[in-house]
Amino acid sequence: MDTPILILASASPRRAELLRQLRPKFQVVPSQAEEIHAEHLSAGELALVNAYRKARAVSKQFPDAVIIGVDTLVAVGRRILGKPRTLEEACQMLVFLQGQTHQVTTGVCLIHLRGHRQRVFCEQTDVKFRPLTLPQIRRYHQRVNPLDKAGAYGIQEKGEVLVESISGSFSNVVGLPMEKLERELDAFLENLAAKPPPARRAPGFASPKPPSSRLRL
Repeated sequence: MDTPILILASASPRRAELLRQLRPKFQVVPSQAEEIHAEHLSAGELALVNAYRKARAVSKQFPDAVIIGVDTLVAVGRRILGKPRTLEEACQMLVFLQGQTHQVTTGVCLIHLRGHRQRVFCEQTDVKFRPLTLPQIRRYHQRVNPLDKAGAYGIQEKGEVLVESISGSFSNVVGLPMEKLERELDAFLENLAAKPPPARRAPGFASPKPPSSRLRL
């Protein structure tokens, strides 16, 4: 079969820039699916569910394309930090994160709706922050807009001001785990090419299921 169109279901310019290093040709179609927030889910579980929801919504518009849905969360233990709604909330997030290690988790979902195939996976990176004062945090937010970033910071934007060290994938902290995505996407496309989709949906065919809410990292 012909190589299907690749669509990134994200409005993030950072993710598009990263994906372009792997696949120069793809389309960007931001997903309209709302991100859910559930206290009983771990960061990994929640990132996978949201990535699936985003990819699934776009796949309904483009069933012949391979859709990449992504969700990134920052967490310390069971406390999950998404995107701040205000500058004050952004400031409070960095006050909470300063001086300690947190986890950045990115969930990724690959879907080809016509072929009834999907794959979900996630990556986690440990990030240790420097001790920070309130004036340092406010100066950082004057230079970097925190409102479109999980955890109220971007490691690729003056991140050296905040970050002491990382353990794991750097690109994962930016928003797309490049090393793992390359392996998973290559395998997904190879599997899709090797197994042509069914001619027609049989009665009672079950649509691809969302990732289990009990999936763990």
